[in-house]
Amino acid sequence: MRILFFITTLLFIIPNMFGQKEYRLNSPDGKLEVTLYIGDRITYELTEEGHTLVAPSPLSVHLDNRTVWGNGSHLKRVSHRQANEVIPSPFYKRSEVKDVYNEMTLSFREHFNLIFRMYNEGMAYRFAATGNRPFKVTNEEAAFNFNKDYKSIVPYVKDGDKQPIEAQFSNSFENTYTHIELSGLNPQRLMFTPVVIEQENGRKLCIAESDVESYPGMFLINRNGGTALTSAFAAVPKTKKQGGHNQLQILVTERENYIASCQPKAKLPWRIIVVARNDKELADNDMVYKLAAPSRMKDISWIRPGKVAWEWWNHWGIKGVDFEAGINNETYMHYIDFASRHGIEYVILDEGWAVNLKADLFQIVPEIDLKKLTAYARQKNVGLILWAGYHAFARDMEHVCKHYSEMGIKGFKIDFMDRDDQEMVDFHYRAAEIAAKYKLMVDFHGTYKPTGLNRTYPNVINYEAVHGLEQMKWSDIHTDQVTYDVTMPFIRMLAGPVDYTQGAMHNANKRCYHSSMDTPMSQGTRCRQLAEYVVFESPLNMLCDSPTNYDREEECTEFIATIPTVWEQTIAMNGEIGKYITMARRKGDVWYVGSLTNWDARTLTLDLSFLGAGRWKAEMFHDGVNANRLASDYQKTVTDIPASRKLTVKMAQGGGCALKIYKE
Repeated sequence: MRILFFITTLLFIIPNMFGQKEYRLNSPDGKLEVTLYIGDRITYELTEEGHTLVAPSPLSVHLDNRTVWGNGSHLKRVSHRQANEVIPSPFYKRSEVKDVYNEMTLSFREHFNLIFRMYNEGMAYRFAATGNRPFKVTNEEAAFNFNKDYKSIVPYVKDGDKQPIEAQFSNSFENTYTHIELSGLNPQRLMFTPVVIEQENGRKLCIAESDVESYPGMFLINRNGGTALTSAFAAVPKTKKQGGHNQLQILVTERENYIASCQPKAKLPWRIIVVARNDKELADNDMVYKLAAPSRMKDISWIRPGKVAWEWWNHWGIKGVDFEAGINNETYMHYIDFASRHGIEYVILDEGWAVNLKADLFQIVPEIDLKKLTAYARQKNVGLILWAGYHAFARDMEHVCKHYSEMGIKGFKIDFMDRDDQEMVDFHYRAAEIAAKYKLMVDFHGTYKPTGLNRTYPNVINYEAVHGLEQMKWSDIHTDQVTYDVTMPFIRMLAGPVDYTQGAMHNANKRCYHSSMDTPMSQGTRCRQLAEYVVFESPLNMLCDSPTNYDREEECTEFIATIPTVWEQTIAMNGEIGKYITMARRKGDVWYVGSLTNWDARTLTLDLSFLGAGRWKAEMFHDGVNANRLASDYQKTVTDIPASRKLTVKMAQGGGCALKIYKE
């Protein structure tokens, strides 16, 4: 369904005492309002029912010919439209997305438009070129001014305190969150989005972006120690060298004096401010997806989300077999057998199947016979996915995709991009397009946060850009993964799916946890790991532990192996950033509910009124009575859902609870 209303008008123009003109746009429900002030500069102000959310903040785009869109620009006309659309979303947290907004487009003589959209859940704007010539952008000013010293929840670039700002543009986009007043943010450290600003009465603002195509991603920085955040962008690479992890990265050694080289009619990314009246609204927001470019794929019937048996996290940790476990055919056939027994759709060959230090995906180690493995997996109804370092994939991606698609490989997990300048963003689009041509799925690992590419190319099935479970292989107890797990779903997950790689069967509380590369463990309880398959959005979802450990834990393995990875409906039931969260997701007639808590034991009463009429049962995995001491302790019970639709769950320290709910 699509309903659009177009009006070209010069209404809503209010001259003020400074010679500026004001243009206002409201959300469909009338609660949010953005005011544009057009004069020597362009500034915007965002309010909610008279309360200032974002104080007047400038926005502009600087070009290399010294033109500045937004400074001294001359307005030609203003047009308005309303939209009420339904977007199909086949590999997402709901089967369709309602897209309802009011839009205002301001057209300027300097060959650009400024487009604002107002949703009930937030605001977005973008610049769009209208001229017929290519142009270069030297800087874009996106400012977010606040009239109070609010607290923020931000992910700094990791180790940015040890690097100059220019070096921070190359990073893994993985870090825990810092909770601090705006004025206390380090002016020498970049933050990557999304970030959250806490305001009065439980209201939260989340700054994000969408539809970042042929343009760098946006970082944020507090440059002067005040209460304003401003944008920062990596410039286009000028000189580079091969290096980094196993010679699989391209490292920038010098950058140009511009951030993007753009084609005529180019549309710059959407800048987003999500407005949430409570924390749980952040955990289920669709603005990034709605603002992304529509799908460019005609045929998506071959895309098959699912779960992946994964060997890297558990370090090929198989016991009780008559071969030496490692990167060899016998090991991967064992993983394929395990996946086949449990209906797991894929097995991944992570780093090591291609010859090290060559950055060449056609040089395969002698212990691996990919054709034999692919044929064996096909017999077992299991697909194979290959890990690929960035440079090894990028240098000849058409040949790589064609060759391995013809062999029967189902997708690539591409790793170690670690940048989001224009060149790297272009790579992501090119990789998605070419992979789609050969019917290959893509999991972008070692990359920046999603900005809607998974809508534009639905074969992009997952993204990392998360401080995931892999960190537990080398982090000490001072890395608080448990608190991160109940923070990330409100912030990072707002941008899109997460390749977090949960599923650990070796679980530890604070006293017992330690890092281990060979026998890794999770922080928190066993039920926490199960609940993360519900709480975290992840269309391609890893089982990180060893078949040996899963075979020993049949009940947990069955729950993980059979849980869906894409959904028809999602509900954020409750939550408070950094403390707890509960998500409910439906596939067909079956609901799954997952709850997580921080290091505080917690009792929650869940409101299951969304189930509707009828008699319902729940298979419930909940923390055992000894889970505070032995994190792997759990109980599985089957219970009737009360007529009141209220169900109480108890979680241990660092605990969780997972439910499968079905009609009798």
